[in-house]
Amino acid sequence: MKKLFLVGALALFGAMNAQFKVGAHVGLPMGDAGDMFSLNIGIDAAYTWQVAENFDLGITTGYSQYMLKSEWKDEIKLINELTGSNISTSGAGYIPIAATAQYNFDGGFNIGADLGYAMYTGDGDGGGFYYQPKVGYTFAEKHNVYIGYKGIAEDVAISSINLGYAYKF
Repeated sequence: MKKLFLVGALALFGAMNAQFKVGAHVGLPMGDAGDMFSLNIGIDAAYTWQVAENFDLGITTGYSQYMLKSEWKDEIKLINELTGSNISTSGAGYIPIAATAQYNFDGGFNIGADLGYAMYTGDGDGGGFYYQPKVGYTFAEKHNVYIGYKGIAEDVAISSINLGYAYKF
């Protein structure tokens, strides 16, 4: 019975209007993160289903890198020399795993949000609550540009204002 339910659920999701999106973003770190990082860049991927007219729901992931400012690189190198540590000077990378939702208005405008968890990819464990509200515009049915505020709430909050682009397949 469980297998029949699973097959039925997969068939139902497959029959819905599903879309795969890939894209990229660039952003300016804000708050405390702005003191340490100079830039946020990354790639994004999402798989969404149209669950109601003008409303999409799905899952999203990707990779986001916060680039360390040069003055911090010098300090970290000094710490590594003095303590024998191996702290990375490349910045902080995160992989988000989140739910995504988007409401599409007539005329191409849309609003959305991603909510989930972002895993730290550097030395050691870490990560935190991931959120990204965004406002966008879809043109030529396949292209979407957006402005969003990305945040990762962990011991120290990391956030950025981003400009992104996604292509829908």
